[in-house]
Amino acid sequence: MASEKKVFAGPRIRRLRRERGLTQARMAEELAISASYLNLIERNQRPVSVQILLKLADTYDVDLRSLGGDEEAQALTALREIFTDPIFRDTDITIQELKEVSAVSPALADAVSHLYSAYQEASTNSAMLAERLADRDMGEGAEATGLPLEEVRDFINSRKNHFPALDEAAERLYVTAGIGSDEPYVILRNTLRDLHGVTTRIVPADLVSGELRRYDRHRQTIFLSELLDQPGRSFQLAYQLGYFEQSRIMEDIVESSGLEDDEAQRYLRVALANYFAAALLMPYGPFFRTAEETSYDLRLLGRRFGTSFEQVCHRLTTLQRPGARGIPFFLIRVDNAGNVSKRFSAAGFHFARFGGTCPRWNVHDAFRVPGNIYTQVVQMEDGTRYFSIARTVSRAGSGIGVPGDQYAVGLGCEIGHARKLVYSRGYDLEDERAAMPIGVNCRLCERTDCAQRAFPPLKRRLRVEDNVRGISPFGLPVIDRND
Repeated sequence: MASEKKVFAGPRIRRLRRERGLTQARMAEELAISASYLNLIERNQRPVSVQILLKLADTYDVDLRSLGGDEEAQALTALREIFTDPIFRDTDITIQELKEVSAVSPALADAVSHLYSAYQEASTNSAMLAERLADRDMGEGAEATGLPLEEVRDFINSRKNHFPALDEAAERLYVTAGIGSDEPYVILRNTLRDLHGVTTRIVPADLVSGELRRYDRHRQTIFLSELLDQPGRSFQLAYQLGYFEQSRIMEDIVESSGLEDDEAQRYLRVALANYFAAALLMPYGPFFRTAEETSYDLRLLGRRFGTSFEQVCHRLTTLQRPGARGIPFFLIRVDNAGNVSKRFSAAGFHFARFGGTCPRWNVHDAFRVPGNIYTQVVQMEDGTRYFSIARTVSRAGSGIGVPGDQYAVGLGCEIGHARKLVYSRGYDLEDERAAMPIGVNCRLCERTDCAQRAFPPLKRRLRVEDNVRGISPFGLPVIDRND
């Protein structure tokens, strides 16, 4: 029988103690251990026993998964990516040093990440200014974009993509409006009409070209494009109802976010309205219970709540209510060119902050047979393993010759949670050899045995020879005697 894995969580326990303003002596007393033993734990010279973990959870109301290092893993991924930038070429910062910074102070790593984002924005603006000076005929308005959206993503991830006030409000409205008693679209349409005097009209696509929803305040009418399927129509009405019913809660969250940029605040309001719409169609309690009872069957959840595959996947990333936590999922959405348009992580998955994804990950395979569900066990460079589910999702086009948009949605969790998934049946989850080795992306991955590389690794030298062709198209690994 395999030996029990030891848990070393010293820096995280130290942060927990400091956040609560406790001395070592006071925390040791509350945990019924000696101060000297707590000191050894905080310095990672002793593992944390199961009894102490349970005492921590009971005394300080913390989720034990928060001691598993997800925050540090995300911080380490961001730092590794940042320090591969050519501006740090002459520095000699080791991976171990980055790990230590991530473990001791994820907040410091986050601050470095924000600083690097600001540097990137300044570099982009400088380049654009140079282009404008070189070509005075260039049109105005081509401002650098992306940073406000990244700030919003950072804020949402810092909240574990969970907003209790919106969930609670959505559950109350779900009951009072009777959304579960009939087709959601019909109930929402009638609720908007009866409570807010707003009518709903489905209109031809050519009358709302490029738009799926438009609310006309003067006519008190919501216009929905005929291109929307039924789950899409329900979601858009729930979104609008959220703006009518929960604007105060949303504004409180925006004010507490610390976001100062107007564009970032607008992005966050939209994200919160989307969150409420999903919570209204898939209320926390019933959705969580159904997910657990059905072993997270994504298609069945969609049928039960009248929602799309992507809506179900997105909602699963938000189930972080104390006492009723779901599996901590991560989610990514990419197009067939590899561009990332959505990413959330309650699982500490190693997303690249400034780049794409690994070509070995099956999220890209989903485009081969649209609509099929693909599953895979993957292993990152640090040894962590995840169970991944991927499928394409489509948005309807406007007819012959105008194809709809197609994306691949990847949903996954740490391997320890995979046994709860219906999709993991038939997998030997203990067999590490069956996992697909992947990296964050080609520039950050240091695996030298990958034939699918698009770029050489930035932090590892490869030897290029005229008469030898290795597995990697960028050369052979250089043996470092210090490795």
